[in-house]
Amino acid sequence: MTDSPSPGAGWICPACNRRVPSKVDACRCGVARGASAPRASVYADLDRDDKGSPVMRALRHIATVLAIVGGLAGAVWLSNKGTTSRAHTSRPSSVQEAELNRAPRQAPTNAALTNPVVTDPTISNSNPAVTPAIASPAVTGPITAPPGAAEAHPIVRESAPLSLEDVISRAMPAVVRVETAAASGSGFFVAQNTLLTNVHVVTGNATVTIRRPDGSALPARVDMTASDFDIAVLRIATVDPSQIVLTMASGIRARQGQEVIALGAPLGLQNTVTRGIVSALRQVGPVTLVQTDAAINPGNSGGPLLDRSGQVIGITTMSVRPGVGQGLSFAVAIDHGRALLEGRVPASSSGTPLASLTQAMAPSPAAAPSSGDAAREQGTRTYEQTVAELARRADSLDTRWRSFVGACYRGPISNFDRPWFALFDARAMQGVVPQGCSSSFAEIRTAADGIRDGVRAADEAARRGDVLPGTRRDVLRKYRLDYAGWDK
Repeated sequence: MTDSPSPGAGWICPACNRRVPSKVDACRCGVARGASAPRASVYADLDRDDKGSPVMRALRHIATVLAIVGGLAGAVWLSNKGTTSRAHTSRPSSVQEAELNRAPRQAPTNAALTNPVVTDPTISNSNPAVTPAIASPAVTGPITAPPGAAEAHPIVRESAPLSLEDVISRAMPAVVRVETAAASGSGFFVAQNTLLTNVHVVTGNATVTIRRPDGSALPARVDMTASDFDIAVLRIATVDPSQIVLTMASGIRARQGQEVIALGAPLGLQNTVTRGIVSALRQVGPVTLVQTDAAINPGNSGGPLLDRSGQVIGITTMSVRPGVGQGLSFAVAIDHGRALLEGRVPASSSGTPLASLTQAMAPSPAAAPSSGDAAREQGTRTYEQTVAELARRADSLDTRWRSFVGACYRGPISNFDRPWFALFDARAMQGVVPQGCSSSFAEIRTAADGIRDGVRAADEAARRGDVLPGTRRDVLRKYRLDYAGWDK
């Protein structure tokens, strides 16, 4: 016999095991009175509504958090696994790894980690005594490092260097022609009111005229001179705010073989450029000279000798005269000019750079020329004497030829340095010589053949005397007898 609850005690829900009042026909969980119990579930406790058990609600929240954390951990694991896999694909061989591990690698300095400040190249229109020079070309910003490489140093990519044409075009407006009543030379702006030149360009003058590349001229005062170093400082009263100036670098630190550019007004030809290399650095007493093979001619004196970035490394001052040395030119190191501008008077010497250099180049008895050199010098002198005599005969033939052409020749004739050179070119004389002038024409032809034969003989004797071809050509040019048709 089973016990049954009293009528007022209610009934037990078979689903949630709650006691339900007898006057209520359905439990709060939705099960009606008299229904059979639902199928048991392992998730029964979690299926109850949140208003049921506080423990169940807490468990549900914990499960959600654990799922999120697990998902994030899995993503990180997969990312690290991919990075490790890529690293293994580029791993060096065991031999290479041993070499890399032999010594620790040093990190670059902080300067390599930042972009340099790039100034306006070579030239500037600012007003300090020393202005920015042609700097390295513009530098782009660092390339962004890949994710996870925050400690990697940024990569800096540089653009192509300035062309030679750009360097020259930027520097040329700072170079002027310096004019006096007796001579002319070159100079250059190092500040908007200050120029440098040579003492021997301005000697005996308190003021000079400077002529800019555009042809404009203005007076300048000779402010300071250092004769021992052949450096003069010029000042102008009228300052042009847009005036381009050059930067002074260092001639003392110049390297043998580096490319250099000379700007100036040689032989009065303004805006002239020549190029060469630094042949050597010469210490002559207290003066440092930059030796170069760049062509330097009268009028270049006082102009700038630039390095490949457009900075001044020297003040062009002299060239060894032709016949004594070829490709031997010198510039006073700009370091001496900077010292003078800064008020540091250079130490005095016993003479000018030119005099000191000439003395230094004088051969000692122990360095007497060899027998071959002596023979070559003698052959050169003999050759020039012979060509000079032939040139006098050629001058006389010039006069006879002009008379002959005016009186006897009819027709076109080609132009030559000496007009009778046309006799040796069958295409040069397409006209007619009248019969009455044939004897005069024959005499002229004989005289021209004699000069040609003399040039040939002199050239062969000079060749046997080991006179250099360039020397022979220069002598013929000097006397206007350099003609390619002598062998015809």
